[in-house]
Amino acid sequence: MMFKSFCVLAHSLKILHDIYTKRAMKILSSFLLIGFLIGNFVNAQQNQVQTAIDQFAASTHLKNASISLHVIDLSNGATVASYNEETVLPTASTAKLFSTATALEILGEDYRPTTRIYADGDIDSAGVLHGNLWIRGGGDPSLGSKYFCSAGHERDFLFAWADSLKEKGIQKIEGSIIADASEFGYNGAPDGWNWVDMGNYYGAGPSGLTIFDNLVQYTFKVPSRVGSSSKLTSLTPSVPNLEVHNYVKAASGGGDNSYIYGAPYSMNRFVTGTLPAGSSAFVVKGSLPDPEHQFAYELEKVLKEKGVQIDGSLNTARSMELNSGNSFYAKHTLLFSHFGARIGDIVDKTNERSINLFAEHLVNLVGYHKTGDGSTESGLRVLENYWSKNWSTSGMHVNDGSGLSRSNAISASNFTDLLKAMHSGKNGVRFKESLPVAGVSGTMRYICRNQSGHGKIAAKSGSMTRIRSYAGYVDASSGKKYAFALIVNNQTCSNSALIDKMEVVFNTIARN
Repeated sequence: MMFKSFCVLAHSLKILHDIYTKRAMKILSSFLLIGFLIGNFVNAQQNQVQTAIDQFAASTHLKNASISLHVIDLSNGATVASYNEETVLPTASTAKLFSTATALEILGEDYRPTTRIYADGDIDSAGVLHGNLWIRGGGDPSLGSKYFCSAGHERDFLFAWADSLKEKGIQKIEGSIIADASEFGYNGAPDGWNWVDMGNYYGAGPSGLTIFDNLVQYTFKVPSRVGSSSKLTSLTPSVPNLEVHNYVKAASGGGDNSYIYGAPYSMNRFVTGTLPAGSSAFVVKGSLPDPEHQFAYELEKVLKEKGVQIDGSLNTARSMELNSGNSFYAKHTLLFSHFGARIGDIVDKTNERSINLFAEHLVNLVGYHKTGDGSTESGLRVLENYWSKNWSTSGMHVNDGSGLSRSNAISASNFTDLLKAMHSGKNGVRFKESLPVAGVSGTMRYICRNQSGHGKIAAKSGSMTRIRSYAGYVDASSGKKYAFALIVNNQTCSNSALIDKMEVVFNTIARN
């Protein structure tokens, strides 16, 4: 009887085991199926991006072009899609990502470039400075800048300085006003900049003493008759000893088709091309030939307006071939210091408005801060050494801070490496917030407007003749976060047609 009961029990347990085993297998199969479907879905999403990229690269207008493209998942660094991602190319202004990221990492967002005013003699009871007044530049690009001053207030800081000097009791300077911009050296422009660029506004080079964005406004009166010569009516600011050779003609078409030719420190400018016929006051912007000299000139003017007598002629450290530095100024009296804009604010303006001058200043400031040498070469060495410790920079060549040099050679994977490093670092949020947003702001405001990428892409753009590039971050509809870079050189279609093709890729990533 007991044996029979035992058999019944064993049989019942076997039935239960079979039931639970079947259920477990069904559950396991369900999980495997779900995993398989999710995997296929993820792969399908990735394949959609790769397909969009492959179709982009196969375009007839890109048959002879050079393309480098890379998309990574920021959660794990995995490649989502790629095309010649390690091919290095000139990138135009997208290179500013390197200068702005490096400045945030090395200087910090609260660092402020400082300009110092010194006297090399005593101030007597009658208010006479028996010596010279020195302006020691600290590489502050915000002094009198239109990006930091409202219109008409560009000279306010000079009047504030004049008030400070008068508060020190100075009524007369027996010597000269001497401007010292030696902190950044005197190359005038980074190596690799083209002759056609240096005289124009976007070719304004960095200086230890930058003023008014190192720009000059040329105002032309253009006759109504096509082909007639224009007349240069004014320069703002007034530049002492500048000779302008005007060859600008009136044209029937609209817009500015003029070019300004001239090298740094050269007081000759040649203006060619055409401007719209019938323009009574057409303004063309060019680079300031000698910011250091202009700075001394502007301060001298304001001091004289304030009633301060100056006996000597203005001078510069460059013309004196002076080797100044901390030991030199230790012998002088520091009268006051002027603290410029925060690096974080300069980075914001640089990336949103794509300001070449600011990007160059950031590179020079990094070099000076780390080595005491504020030249472009020093800053670029610091930049490349810093990032080479984070990832391989083999084959990458950065020739300037702004991307204006066509000698720059940067790959899409170099950009995604940088973007990933910044994303996971202490300055990640600050860096991303500095980037223009697609369809919304800055140089990205017309990209993907009212499309899938609208508001989901924060990126830096770059554009020069036969070069267009983008690099930045995508917050996709799925919740995933991506870093991407797309560089194209030597396309045969128009810029607008190329942008249309690029937007297809951007929108596909954003929908992922």
